[in-house]
Amino acid sequence: MIRFKRYLHIASSVFLLMTGISHGYAAPTEIEVTASRFEPMPIAVPFFHGNNPQLAQKIRDIVVNDLQNSGLFRVIPPQSYLSQPTISEVPQFDNWRPLGAAAIVVGDVIANGNDIGVSFRLWDIGTGQQILGQQFRGNGAIMHRLGHKMADSVYSQLTGEGPYFDSHIVFVDEAGPKNNRRKRLAVMDQDGANVRYLTSRNEYILSPRYSAKAQRIVFTTLDKNGSALHLMDPSTGRRERLIYYPNRMVFSPALSPDGQNVAFSLESGGNTDIYMYNIPSRRMYPITSGFAIDTSPSFSPDGSQIVFNSDMGGTQQLYVTSSSGGGTKRISYGSGRYATPLWSPKGDKIAFTRMQGGKFSIGIMTPDGGNERILASSFLDEAPSWAPNGRSVVFFRQVAGRTGQTNLYQVDISGYIPERRIQTPQDASDPSWSPLLQ
Repeated sequence: MIRFKRYLHIASSVFLLMTGISHGYAAPTEIEVTASRFEPMPIAVPFFHGNNPQLAQKIRDIVVNDLQNSGLFRVIPPQSYLSQPTISEVPQFDNWRPLGAAAIVVGDVIANGNDIGVSFRLWDIGTGQQILGQQFRGNGAIMHRLGHKMADSVYSQLTGEGPYFDSHIVFVDEAGPKNNRRKRLAVMDQDGANVRYLTSRNEYILSPRYSAKAQRIVFTTLDKNGSALHLMDPSTGRRERLIYYPNRMVFSPALSPDGQNVAFSLESGGNTDIYMYNIPSRRMYPITSGFAIDTSPSFSPDGSQIVFNSDMGGTQQLYVTSSSGGGTKRISYGSGRYATPLWSPKGDKIAFTRMQGGKFSIGIMTPDGGNERILASSFLDEAPSWAPNGRSVVFFRQVAGRTGQTNLYQVDISGYIPERRIQTPQDASDPSWSPLLQ
């Protein structure tokens, strides 16, 4: 039986903000997750109090959905709660222990015009001690972000993992028949809320990608005369065309972690190489050369290396090279063909698409090619992208059949938590997860 342990870290100096909420300390709690059985942590989230019950309910729902969508928590239904404590009181823990709750989140939402203040306390039911107290403020336009930030704090405190709920996913919104798709660029919260469209359907959009550390997107467009590489600030929609190639194909771009360089593939005469484009200087140079098809570059977190797929060895496999070119080495040796590699934010894993036996699968491996595991597999699963904390991966799935329907899915890299579909207004493909919002 495979076992690993996750600890609930209680940090004595975590109190972020701001307003004099008292802060208690508790001893670490230990959870065991086994390969044969995994039970999410049961927690209680009573209804939030405040001067705007409807707003308090909306923010609580965001917190609850985030925690449950992670797969690591089970929020006990409020119908079984014996009390609804306020943030100013110590919960009656004997009311919660019979429910099996390990922790309780007590919240308060105060609205003053368009200004919103969200306060909460996190309590350890077993020890009866406060784990964390925080407050966030913002205006009504970022109401969802306030809920995501609260959920991030609870999640990180109880798992020891970095946060990821307060982030975006950019993707290609698709409509129309399978052989005549109309595509536009869209962005949304990681849970599928607040979808915004960044381009019109007058353009054919491919391969949007966030920088791992900068809130900028790079993507390509196709028209009847050629292809172009674009850079965009998704918060404003402002964009800049970096390169245009008549009668040639530029595709699979990737922004460096500092947002200063773009690695991309350029097709010419049936051959495809990877090039580097420096945004400030407007200069470009080749990273690979030869007669192979080299595509889908992705930077390591420190920007020093690039992983890509190539058929230089006869079949489509994964390779790592320096970001200046040189020192190329193959890392994939499993059966099948490999594509769309993406380095994790932690630098410890690479996600990829594997094609084998008539199926497309999403998998992960270490940067040296070791510990390969498949996370999801179907008729066509493709284009993985990492959550900011490196804990889960988003990808798109195309169903078999005439419609060619495509949907987004999220899967935890542990292999113990079922994959989850992320709802979008229409078909969606090519997701890319942003870093944490600032």
